[in-house]
Amino acid sequence: MKTILKLTPVIAVVGLLAACGTTMEQRAATGAIGGAVAGQAIGGDTGATVAGAAIGAVAGAATTPQRPR
Repeated sequence: MKTILKLTPVIAVVGLLAACGTTMEQRAATGAIGGAVAGQAIGGDTGATVAGAAIGAVAGAATTPQRPR
């Protein structure tokens, strides 16, 4: 249960930052950076940082940027 409570803010932050960029590569990079920071803040070790970066990169690459209307 504690893990779920710790991951909730990470998922929210990654979701907000993942779509920053116009290309898939930019969004993946932004998501990886945000995920790495959040993983380090929550886990405090290298494994958590790498996992956060991987999750952020996947989330960033999977998002679609919003087009202005």
